Amino acid sequence: MTTRTIRIYGIPMDLGQNRRGVDMGPSAIRYAELQKRLESLACSVEDWGNISVPVMEEIEDEDPSDGVAHNLATVGQVCRSIYEAGLEANAADVVPIFLGGDHSISIGSISARLDSQPNLGVIWIDAHGDFNTPMTTPSGNIHGMVVASLMGRCPPEITIGTNRLKPQNVAMIGIRDLDVQEKINLGTSGIHVATMRDIDERGMHAVVRNALDNLRGIDVIHVSLDMDSLDPQFAPGVGTAVPGGLTYREAHLLMEMLADDGRVRSMDIVEVNPILDRQNQTADLAVELASSLFGKRIL
Repeated sequence: MTTRTIRIYGIPMDLGQNRRGVDMGPSAIRYAELQKRLESLACSVEDWGNISVPVMEEIEDEDPSDGVAHNLATVGQVCRSIYEAGLEANAADVVPIFLGGDHSISIGSISARLDSQPNLGVIWIDAHGDFNTPMTTPSGNIHGMVVASLMGRCPPEITIGTNRLKPQNVAMIGIRDLDVQEKINLGTSGIHVATMRDIDERGMHAVVRNALDNLRGIDVIHVSLDMDSLDPQFAPGVGTAVPGGLTYREAHLLMEMLADDGRVRSMDIVEVNPILDRQNQTADLAVELASSLFGKRIL
């Protein structure tokens, strides 16, 4: 990746899920010295602080009448603030890194990139598909609806910007935990999905190569890294841990290959929950993976 100015935004959001603590994720990642590590790679780094997020106790949960999506209006409001920040970063030609917070923040960050580059490719690294809607969700948590929302399948409160994400422009990697109806909808969506079985059988190199080949007509890629994509032995500090995830080296190889590709222009790091972590292990690993994405090499 060509060295560019990187701009960090924190979004201490825990409204898109139901396990407290993920709002402290931006602080944990900063404590793990994200800025210092990126600067050591000759990157110019600006930290623009946190985007304002109401705390859970300040809002009244409002569900839509035709389904369940907890804290719908407030999550939508925060994501619009993220969207505006993303548009500003894109106009300034910097590389924004959005620190969550839960994965619902990606509704704002990816929508901003889509309105700057409509033919956007998204690498979605996650244990989950996040392809529910208020009509299919078992939990009502918006962090499980993000990709569906970006494709225009969710209520207007969380449908942001002008352009919708195209299914053929999404590559999911590390998927291993899907809800019943979500699995059916994802299977017919046209999204390229690499499950953990694919990684087990073919290896990470082949999986990433295939994903990038499917995005060969794309000029710009957004990476959305959910730390629950890692196996819990490597990333214990997440709210929805699922056994059988990416290993330490698989995750680094993925990031190194994305760096070699050279098209990544924005990133999310989400779902770090320090309350559930061990000595900031998950945030430390998140910083290591971001470093690999932005140019760190073994040799």
